Amino acid sequence: MRKTGFSNHDHTACIHTGVSLAAKKCTALGLQFTPVRRRVLEVLLKEHRAMGAYEVLEVLRLEGLGSQPPVAYRALDFLVKHGFAHKIERLNAFIACARSGTDHTPVFLICGACESVAETAWVPDQGPFADTASQMGFLVDAVTVEALGTCPNCSAGASK
Repeated sequence: MRKTGFSNHDHTACIHTGVSLAAKKCTALGLQFTPVRRRVLEVLLKEHRAMGAYEVLEVLRLEGLGSQPPVAYRALDFLVKHGFAHKIERLNAFIACARSGTDHTPVFLICGACESVAETAWVPDQGPFADTASQMGFLVDAVTVEALGTCPNCSAGASK
């Protein structure tokens, strides 16, 4: 088992499930799940960390799937647009969606020490945030939350 975010899981099943869900959604929506798009998703799922587009491109280049930046960016844009991956703005990097197949608003917990990222879900149309937006007559279309802190591994290491 490898860590995903901050917890252990069955990594092989995670990759298989993530790719399978993406393939099914693409088929249902009539989207092209090209070999490059599939491979980029596999890479993000395998690494379970935020990766820059050029890191992804290097993997594609080594495998003979493309060496020009648009190849990686187009695949990443597709994956983000359809909810299979997310862009972590703070790190200018991409990560596979940990909750693919579910309707959710992701919240990213980013460790400032090791840059590991965990995804959790939030319900923005409930609670104080929703109340404040509603009182101001504001209709929320999308929310991105990135919290910077210290992960359990780094905080445990710091206390030794």
